[in-house]
Amino acid sequence: MDLFDRSTGPRPPSGQEKLERLRLLRSENVGPVTWRKLMARYGSAAKALEALPDLAKRGGSKRPIKVCPTAAAKREMDALEALGAQLVCEGEDDYPAPLAALEDSPPLFSVFGHPGLFKRPMVALVGSRNCSINGQRFAERLASDLGKAGLVVVSGLARGLDTAAHWGSVDSGTIAVLAGGVDVIFPPENADLYHRLAASGAIVSEMPPGEQPKGRHFPRRNRIISGLSLGVVVVEGAIRSGSMITGRLAGDQGREVMAVPGSPMDPRAQGPNQLIKDGAALIEGVDDVLRVLEPHLSRPMSERKSTTYTASPAPDLSDSAVDSARPKVLEALNGAPLPVDELIRRCQLSPSVVAMVLLELELAGRLARHPGNRVSLLATF
Repeated sequence: MDLFDRSTGPRPPSGQEKLERLRLLRSENVGPVTWRKLMARYGSAAKALEALPDLAKRGGSKRPIKVCPTAAAKREMDALEALGAQLVCEGEDDYPAPLAALEDSPPLFSVFGHPGLFKRPMVALVGSRNCSINGQRFAERLASDLGKAGLVVVSGLARGLDTAAHWGSVDSGTIAVLAGGVDVIFPPENADLYHRLAASGAIVSEMPPGEQPKGRHFPRRNRIISGLSLGVVVVEGAIRSGSMITGRLAGDQGREVMAVPGSPMDPRAQGPNQLIKDGAALIEGVDDVLRVLEPHLSRPMSERKSTTYTASPAPDLSDSAVDSARPKVLEALNGAPLPVDELIRRCQLSPSVVAMVLLELELAGRLARHPGNRVSLLATF
C-alpha cells in the first residue's frame, strides 16, 4: 500500500453536505474534536446543526448558541472559488493521509496552489523569527537538500527560519500553513514568496478567507504543520517559542522530533538543545533527517479508519441519564485539565454518558479541551 493511498477511503461528501459541514465547523464553540463527536452522534451535519441549540441550552448556556448561517458558509466557499483556492474536506482524495490520522485534524481546510503535494512525504522545518545568519543559511540549505531527496518541506511562512525553509525548497515543493485566512499575506514582506508558493507550492489554512491572524491561531496552525509531516526539524528557537510548541506537538502526535544543536551561549539554541536532551534526534544535515525518517518512508502511515458518519446513539444516552450525570461531572471538574479517562473513573459513569455531558458543556461555552484528551471548566463559570 502506498504511503498516501486513500483508495479505500469513504465516499466524499456531496456539495450540499460539504456546505452543511462547513456551517457546523463555523458555528460557535464547535472545534474539530466536537465537530467529529457531533457527526458521530447525528450522522450528518444538517442533523447536528438542528441539535446545537438544545445541546447548548442543556449544557447551561446563558444565551442562544450562534449557528453559522447558510449564506455565510456559501460566501466563504464563493470567496475561495474566486481566489482560485478550494475547500478540502476529510474523505476527499486531496485530504492528506498523515493529517487524517490526528484526532483534532481540521475537518475542512482551504488550500491555494497544488494539493497534489499532499501525496508526497512531508517534513516540517521550523525555527526562530529572530534567527541568526548561520541558522538562516543552514535552514535554506537543508530545505533545498530535503527537496532534492524527494520530500516536501512544510513551514509557517513566518519571518526568519520559516521564510528561509520555504525559499530553499520553493523549486522542489513546499507547503505554507497560515494562521490567518489563506488569502492573508502575513508578514507583508513575504508577498513575493507567497505568490511563488501559490504558483508552484501550496498554501493551507483552516481559517476563513479574510481572517487576520491572531495570537490564539498560531498554536492551532502549528498542530497542522506537524500533523502534515512525518517529522519536525527545529533549527533555532527559545524555550518558550512557537517552534518549540511545534516540536512538542510532533512528539504528542507520534511524529519524529529532530533538532539542530547550537551554542549554549545563544538563547536561540536553548530550545533545540533542550529537545535533544529530551530525546530528539540531533541533526547536522540532510543525511541525518533521512536516516530518522527512513522507517516511515518504507511503510504506510496509519490514518483514521473511516470518516463515514452514521447516526449511532448509545442505548444509555437518554435525557434522564445525561441529566442525572451532569452534576457528577461538574463536581469532578475544575480549572485544571483532567484526562477524560480519569473523569470517567471518578464519576463511575459510562463513557458515552460522560462524552455527551462534555459535549453539551463545550457547546455552552463552559468547557475547554486540551491536548492528550484532557478537559477543564472555563473560569468564567
